[in-house]
Amino acid sequence: MSKLNAAITGVAGYVPDYILTNKELETMVDTNDEWIRSRTGIQERRILKGEGKGTSVMGIAAVKLLLEKTNTAPSDIDLIICATVTPDMRVVDTANLVAKGTGCNNAFTFDLSAACSGFLFALTTGTKFVESGTHKKVIVLGADKMSSIIDYQDRATCIIFGDGAGAVLLEPTQEGLGIQDALLKSDGKGSENLYIKAGGSAHPITVDHVLAREQFVVQNGRPVFKAAVSNMSDVVKKVISRNNMTADDVKWLVPHQANRRIIETVAKMADYPMERVMMNIQKYGNTTAGTIPLCLWDYEDQLKKGDNIILTSFGGGYTWGAIYLKWAI
Repeated sequence: MSKLNAAITGVAGYVPDYILTNKELETMVDTNDEWIRSRTGIQERRILKGEGKGTSVMGIAAVKLLLEKTNTAPSDIDLIICATVTPDMRVVDTANLVAKGTGCNNAFTFDLSAACSGFLFALTTGTKFVESGTHKKVIVLGADKMSSIIDYQDRATCIIFGDGAGAVLLEPTQEGLGIQDALLKSDGKGSENLYIKAGGSAHPITVDHVLAREQFVVQNGRPVFKAAVSNMSDVVKKVISRNNMTADDVKWLVPHQANRRIIETVAKMADYPMERVMMNIQKYGNTTAGTIPLCLWDYEDQLKKGDNIILTSFGGGYTWGAIYLKWAI
C-alpha cells in the first residue's frame, strides 16, 4: 500500500479593505516612502478597522472562502488549527471562534503560537493528524491582527507589519503528493531580541506597563536579521539535500514575508534564483502567521500539480523551519 500523505487540496486568503500606505505612515512617525521601500520592500499593508474586530474576523472570512472553493461542507471538517500570536482573547481560542463563525461544528479546534513560524508548525501538526488516518479534512489557518500589538510611535516596527489571514485544507492522498518533509527548529535565546514584555503571566499588564508602552512588540533589528537569514537558508539547504534534490528541482521557494532584504539574502545564501521566490510583501507587509498561506493564495494560478515547493519561515522565540511539499491541486 502507498504511503498516506497529507496534501493541500485548497487555499484561500483574506486581507482587510483598509490600506495603510507609506505616505500615511509619514504623517505618523519620522519616516518616508523611499526609506521604507529601500529597507523593507513594503509599499502598503492592510489594517483591520472596526470596534471589537479581532483576528477571528479575518480567519472566518478566509475559511468561508476555502470551504466554498473546495466545495466542502462545514460539518465535514474534523479539525481546525489556528496559528496566531494575536488571539481575539486570552481564554477562548481563535480557532474555536472561527469554527463557530463558519459552522464547522464537528471540528475540534486549537490555537498554536510560534510567531512568524506559526503556520509551518501548524501545518506540520495538521499533517500528522491526517497521516495517522484519524482525520480526513483538516484546516490549517495562519492569521494575525498585528496592528493590535504594534506601537505606531515606533518607526522600527510600525512600518513592517500588517493584518491578514490565509488558510489551507489538508486531505489524505496516496498519489505521492502533499507534505514530504519538515525540519522545524527553535532557540529560546532569541527571546531577548523579539518579544512583548507585558501581558503574559510573568508581567500581567498594569497601568504602568501601558504608560510605558510595554504591551507592544519590541524588535532588535540587526540580530534578528542575522539569525533569520542564516537559519532559514540553513534549513532550506538541508531539506533540499536530504531529499536528494538540487535547487533546480524546486519549482518555488515560499519564504516568510518579513523583509525584502531578508528574502533576497536567504535566496542568495541558499543558491536559489529570485525569479522562483514567491513575494507579496510589497502589498501586505509582514502578516506574521499569515504570510506563507497568503503567498500560496496569490500565486495559486502559477502552481501546477506535482510542483516541488519549499516553505520556510523564521519568527520570535526564535522559531524557524522549512517544509517540502508536492503541490496536489
